[in-house]
Amino acid sequence: MEPVEQLVRADEGLVKRAIFSDEEIFREEINRIFSRAWLFVGHESLIPNPDDYFVSRMGSDSVILTRNRQGEIQVLLNSCTHRGMKLCRYDQGNNRTFTCPYHGWSFSTDGNLVERPGELVGVPGHASHYKGDLDKKQWGLKRVAHVHNYKGAIFATWDAGAPAFEDYLGDMRYYLDSALDHRDGSPGGSIVIGGVQKWRVGSNWKMPAENFIGDLYHDISHRSVDIVGIGPSGGRGRRDAMKGRVAIAFPALGHGLLGNLPHYEEPEYQANYAADPEIEKYYRDVHQARIRNLGNQMRVRHRVGTIFPNMSFHGWQPRTITVYHPISPSEMEMWRMYLVDADAPAGVKEAARHYFLRYSGPGGMTESDDMENWTGATEASRGSIAREMYFNYQMGIGHCKPVPELRGAVVSNEFTEENARAYYRRWGQFMSGKSWDELMPTYEIKDEACLPLTGSQLP
Repeated sequence: MEPVEQLVRADEGLVKRAIFSDEEIFREEINRIFSRAWLFVGHESLIPNPDDYFVSRMGSDSVILTRNRQGEIQVLLNSCTHRGMKLCRYDQGNNRTFTCPYHGWSFSTDGNLVERPGELVGVPGHASHYKGDLDKKQWGLKRVAHVHNYKGAIFATWDAGAPAFEDYLGDMRYYLDSALDHRDGSPGGSIVIGGVQKWRVGSNWKMPAENFIGDLYHDISHRSVDIVGIGPSGGRGRRDAMKGRVAIAFPALGHGLLGNLPHYEEPEYQANYAADPEIEKYYRDVHQARIRNLGNQMRVRHRVGTIFPNMSFHGWQPRTITVYHPISPSEMEMWRMYLVDADAPAGVKEAARHYFLRYSGPGGMTESDDMENWTGATEASRGSIAREMYFNYQMGIGHCKPVPELRGAVVSNEFTEENARAYYRRWGQFMSGKSWDELMPTYEIKDEACLPLTGSQLP
């Protein structure tokens, strides 16, 4: 593999196309990024009951997200330790044990029966075939090193030495809160509705992560959608108005977003659902409750952003979580989960569901535009000449400044590629094999990261 410092020259705004097409680089991404980083696995509302499970992915590995009979959430490798067969072959369900269909080994997560999640509890012929010599405690399912439930969103990492999740997330958490919290400002309170949309796209997994980290420049792709009334209240455009959006990046963490700067007062309520009194009343009521609940606390409003490496989320309209699972250099599996307030009236949930489907997913009008761009750019990066070229990420270099309310954050004018530079800089750090001590920031923004290019640095 070519030296990482040649593949990603983030401070110059240069990223080599090979990182979107090369098989060796892809294999190293799985080893160096997905085996170490905190990854989004699912939402707790997908496994509401004891013994529920949901099959997810962490990099190229299938994993089981499950809730045991004690209510604890666990993440286990979906592979029998005997011959590797997948234990759960349905997307989700409810099982008291996970039994391999190949040779019948059974694994339990019940804390009343076993010491560790996924312990081997049943082996056909244990006494007769194995003569009682097999040590079942040594052959339990592979567990992730750490699991963190953040307001219903479940994250996990394979790396026992990884930092605490909230340190990894940093002050990006305020914007994640804006998606996960109830619209009335109370912590948590969201659920996934309508299941999980899953579909394959002929795109490198980093393309959408970059798109959603804060690329406003591609709005030209959505001109046709912007003139159609697909917004939640049926007005012109893709979504209802959201004023004051800016691009905010966390250069030392690789996260970024489009949204509002922190503020301490709630904007005035805007009526949008005059044609539907039930929906209008709900949103007006939760707006008033939000004012009461948050008082003079700092709050944010968030449109879309990415948490490194492969999870994005819309915090307001639409309200959704997206994951980009790597399949190969030129293919990913994209998952979308749609969030609503758990206690919202049925009519509000149904209106939100219809809007989500108009906007996002494989049939959504906006996502269709994006997928065409991602697949085209991936395909154009595979040729012997093209893969040696650099993509240009130089927009806005030298025009960012710190955000005092957010540790380690910088803000730029709306049209900038600072967020993408932060993302690929982080990609380069992971791919260089840096230790966690080297990877975790001290939250000091170095002015050099925002200096303009000199003539000698231009390609």
